Amino acid sequence: MVILFALLALAVVVGANWYLWRRLFRDTTRGPGRARRGGAALIAGGWALAIGALVAERTGAPFWLQRTLAWPGFLWLALSIYLLLAVAAGELVRPLLRRFLERRARSEQPAPEPAAARTEPTDRPAPTAPGSRTGRPGSRPGQPESSAPAPVAADRSGLASVAVGQPALAPEGPGQPAPVPEAAEKRALSRRLFVSRAVGGAAAAVAVGTVGAGTYGVLRGPKVKRVTVPLAKLARTAHGYRIAVVSDIHLGPVLGRGFAQKVVDTINGTQPDLIAVVGDLVDGSVKDLGPAAAPLAQLKARHGSFFVTGNHEYFSGAAQWVEEVRRLGIDPLENERTELPWFDLAGVNDIAGESEGRGPDFGKALGDRDTTRACVLLAHQPVQIHDAVRHGVDLQLSGHTHGGQLFPGNLIAEAANPTLAGLDRYGDTQLYVSRGAGAWGPPTRVGAPSDITVIELASRQA
Repeated sequence: MVILFALLALAVVVGANWYLWRRLFRDTTRGPGRARRGGAALIAGGWALAIGALVAERTGAPFWLQRTLAWPGFLWLALSIYLLLAVAAGELVRPLLRRFLERRARSEQPAPEPAAARTEPTDRPAPTAPGSRTGRPGSRPGQPESSAPAPVAADRSGLASVAVGQPALAPEGPGQPAPVPEAAEKRALSRRLFVSRAVGGAAAAVAVGTVGAGTYGVLRGPKVKRVTVPLAKLARTAHGYRIAVVSDIHLGPVLGRGFAQKVVDTINGTQPDLIAVVGDLVDGSVKDLGPAAAPLAQLKARHGSFFVTGNHEYFSGAAQWVEEVRRLGIDPLENERTELPWFDLAGVNDIAGESEGRGPDFGKALGDRDTTRACVLLAHQPVQIHDAVRHGVDLQLSGHTHGGQLFPGNLIAEAANPTLAGLDRYGDTQLYVSRGAGAWGPPTRVGAPSDITVIELASRQA
């Protein structure tokens, strides 16, 4: 079954890329040549870089190689998505543009000349006296006048003429189309090329512009969102308590130390009471990314910073990263709870930790707590909300979805998660899902801007 699915996926990818090559390179050129070969090399080379970047990241290849492959490879992934969408959308425009050009060409054709003007003889015989002989010099007496040579006449297109003394071509019979003049064929070919080039060029421009804007949005850093969440059990003294939630920073071959510094400066600028880092901090080992994560030591909050693992930590050495964030001054919550004066703060490991025997343990984190106190839970994936409801959690803070990151990826992410982004309620438990600060794979977001959210707790007793 897995092999069948893999073959199906491969067929879809190959077919989609052949379609791109056809529309962008074959249909926009007159014949085989450098442009078509260059297009094939561009598409094949882009996918080779993309696959190489993914393999290098997951296999722990030398970091310099990861960085070399990551930028062009991951950007090609994003660009190919929007090239395909734009070219497919162009199929709606293509017939409309062809029809417009054909109507315009017909309207610019000159009106047909009157029949008399089109058949006027070029050599009219002189009138003769009654009884005199008519016809050509040397003609036999008594020869009928109708045997005189026919005048030469041009047809409507000016491409053919009736020869003297030769019968005119009969019009085509029913079911016999008139032959298309070579000039008309050339005009039709020119129209097809114009339409293909116009649609292909517009599709490429839209795709490049979309990816460029989405990449700029990530690299400039996340923006701050502010959300008020009322909690029934929250003490009046905790009304207005601010928690800065950041998830999915994804430090790696593309987003490095400079990006981490932007995230830290943005968080510190909100002056939070507490900072919650809810997983997927890194895509790589402590050895490679320790310097990139160093700015996290500058995080400042009145009551500290806390961290839970995401699924990507388990691809990168979760145990080592737990120790590294602790060294940076961030408290890891591995199926643990800390009792703050105003509410309980708990954290559980990500589901991916089950493969290492370090999965989420809600009983250990929440089993013996005082249920009259408000509880805030840090859990990377929104699907953990169902366990949170069973354990009487008041608010779960999560990430993981990226809000879909690249439209139409939001449709897939929404189907796989109970909440894609924002605040939602499940029974007596509320769930807030951040879109994340960074990006995985392509450093690009379309339709899902990155964010750092400041959750302001509100007491219903206040």
